[in-house]
Amino acid sequence: MKGTKIASVAHKKLVTETMKKRKAEADLKKKEKATKTAGAPKRPPTAFFIFMADFRKSYKENFPDNKSVAVVGKAGGEKWKAMSESEKAPYVGKAAKLKAEYEKTKVEHNNKSVTGEAAKSEDSEVHDDAEQQASS
Repeated sequence: MKGTKIASVAHKKLVTETMKKRKAEADLKKKEKATKTAGAPKRPPTAFFIFMADFRKSYKENFPDNKSVAVVGKAGGEKWKAMSESEKAPYVGKAAKLKAEYEKTKVEHNNKSVTGEAAKSEDSEVHDDAEQQASS
C-alpha cells in the first residue's frame, strides 16, 4: 500500500508543476494581448450608447430624484427595444459616421506607428537641438 501512495504523490507533484507552467504560459499570452499602443484611437460608441447618452439627460430631467444607474439603464433598454427602425435611424447614422472616422484615424495611427517610430527619434533630436538654440 505504501508503494502506491508514493507513486500517487509523485504523480500529484507532476500535475501541479504542469499546471503552474500552463498558468504561466496563459498569463504571458494575456499580457501579450493586453498591450496597447500609446495614443491609439478609442473605439466609437454604438448606436445604442449614443441613444443612451441622450436618454440619460431626458430621464434625469423627468426624474431628478432617481440616483440608481440600474433603473436608468433598464428604462433605456426597454425604450430602445420598443423603438422602430425609423426612430433608431438618427442614432445609427451618427454611429456610422463615428465608425468611419474611427477607421480613418485607426489607419493613420497604424501608419504612423509603423513609420513614426524611426521618425520620432529623429524629431526628438531635432526638437532638442531647437530648444538648445532657443535657450542660448
